[in-house]
Amino acid sequence: MTIGTGLPEDLNSFPKLVERNARRFGARPAYREKEFGIWQSWTWTEAREEIRAIARGFIDMGLQRGDHVAIVGRNRPSFYWAMLAIQYAGAVPVPVYQDSVADEIAYVLDHCGARFAVVEDQEQVDKLTEVRDRLPSMERLVYIDPRGLRKYDHERLISLADVSKIGTDKKAALEGELDARIAASLETDTCIILYTSGTTGRPKGVVMSNRNVLVTAKNSCEFDGLTEKEDVLAYLPMAWVGDYIFSMAQACWAGFCVNCPESAETMHADLKEIGPTYFFAPPRFFEGLLTSVMIRMEDASKIKQRLFHKYIDHAKQIGPALLDGKDVNSGDRMKYNIGKALVYGPLLNATGLSKVRVGYTAGEAIGPEIFEFYRSLGINLKQLYGQTEACIYITQQPDGEVSADTVGVASPDVEIKIADSGEVFYRSPGTFQEYYKNPESTAETKDAEGWVATGDAGFIEPDSGHLRIIDRAKDVGKLNSGAMFAPKYVENKLKFYPNILEAVVFGNARDRCTAFINIDLTAVGNWAERNNIGYASYQELAGNAQVYATIQEHVEEVNRSIAEDPLLSGCQIHRFLILHKELDADDGEITRTGKVRRRIIEEKYGVLIDALYDGSDEIYIETEVTYEDGRKGAIKATLEIRDAAVVASQAQQVAAE
Repeated sequence: MTIGTGLPEDLNSFPKLVERNARRFGARPAYREKEFGIWQSWTWTEAREEIRAIARGFIDMGLQRGDHVAIVGRNRPSFYWAMLAIQYAGAVPVPVYQDSVADEIAYVLDHCGARFAVVEDQEQVDKLTEVRDRLPSMERLVYIDPRGLRKYDHERLISLADVSKIGTDKKAALEGELDARIAASLETDTCIILYTSGTTGRPKGVVMSNRNVLVTAKNSCEFDGLTEKEDVLAYLPMAWVGDYIFSMAQACWAGFCVNCPESAETMHADLKEIGPTYFFAPPRFFEGLLTSVMIRMEDASKIKQRLFHKYIDHAKQIGPALLDGKDVNSGDRMKYNIGKALVYGPLLNATGLSKVRVGYTAGEAIGPEIFEFYRSLGINLKQLYGQTEACIYITQQPDGEVSADTVGVASPDVEIKIADSGEVFYRSPGTFQEYYKNPESTAETKDAEGWVATGDAGFIEPDSGHLRIIDRAKDVGKLNSGAMFAPKYVENKLKFYPNILEAVVFGNARDRCTAFINIDLTAVGNWAERNNIGYASYQELAGNAQVYATIQEHVEEVNRSIAEDPLLSGCQIHRFLILHKELDADDGEITRTGKVRRRIIEEKYGVLIDALYDGSDEIYIETEVTYEDGRKGAIKATLEIRDAAVVASQAQQVAAE
């Protein structure tokens, strides 16, 4: 029987999907994890048995339908099993970013009223112990890694292994109750609560139903033809909607295998060993990977450098056309195949992307040059546009219709409209239920007809029907000249350069645009070592005169590129400075997902912004910073401010003539 949404009744919840997968794909690998250098594997049948045991253990501990359980840790099969076991028991998982400080974790757990928390190790146990007095609902802490916890008070502590053992020992007594809870699950039940990254304030709890998540998983799997044969690498934060959709929802719907790296430090090595067929990464990943490639090429021999640049230039010309199945003459095709044997193939093998059949990037706009670089190598990299409140999918790019400038057409069952103000609105089966305990924000974001305000400005291209996002609606403004100001457009162009990690552009309601730059310590540090330039810190390297000269060249190249865009040519950067510290989530300057908190930066560094506009050549600043152990300190620096050459736009050139 189908219930209105296209979800069969026996597949309208995660527990029912796992049961289906154990029957249909029982012997196929469902989860892999690398531990102590060795890959361990679990089939769907084995995973189901472990999930059910944990669920019975939770029920024995008193977990009730509708209870909230926090999840704090890195990508591990044990955490995915715990989330599924929570849903088996009829409760609701609430993932939390593992690198959150104790105060951030306390806010989420108190806000959602979590009764239990499943955490990874001693570090997370210590964080929750520190804020225990602020969590009146918290009853039990379940940990995975026992190291360092032997002498802790175990009155409220229990290992996940012991929870599983309880469930195994009490199988006969609790199996009927577990089956009854599974059978009672409905598509309207709350599936998960995902907290936003909190770009402009406290994170909001986004309440998702089974219908929201599983209809989205069904539609997106069908859109890209995802099957049980896919392999994905689960390395993104478990608290982020992308990981939940890719590593939980789509994995359970299609039945494919989720591979968990040994650690963040081994992620790239593990990526090469797995060779995923379906891969998602935010723009920062692709930017960082390109940076590492360029660093390696700078250290290569002159012959290798010439070969690399020769064939990469050729790939940029015809690679995307080949990928889209367009006609390419035999000579160009032959040259591309030679480049594939000499350059592209070895490069893809070295990055672990050689088997990618479908690749996506999202989270923020990716620089067109970076996007086209990967597609030129034959990677079917596409963009999607979405947000937590949409179960990530608002638009997708169909094969053969991929563009660096747009984010595709509406995903299946998604409707899009553009308001008179230019803001993008959508509605879909994936649209969230509400913000938990926040009816005011819910009403501000989603209207009575289900239309959700994205907060982004954009338009539908009349010829292609594809959506083009300009910037965050609140960030799009105008210069005093009346020209459009879209900072993200400029920032993405700057971040194409391996030397630039982050950029923040200013200019709204001003005469001209200026920028803060963060250098990439890896890329610039490698350059410094090759040139025998000593430095003791990020701050010292950022203030180096040669580094400034290089960044100025990049800024001026971007200005020349922007000058060619008649709509945004006014966004050229007139002055810039290199910040004396990296923007940091612990200092509140960026979110845990790497998004710049513009308002906080404008308040915190107001003296620097003023100096960019008052003609100063340098400015002194003292900045409070937070160390890894939570202690506070201060960094003092005198920053140089430089002018950058700008280019007359085509319209200005015509007027001058």
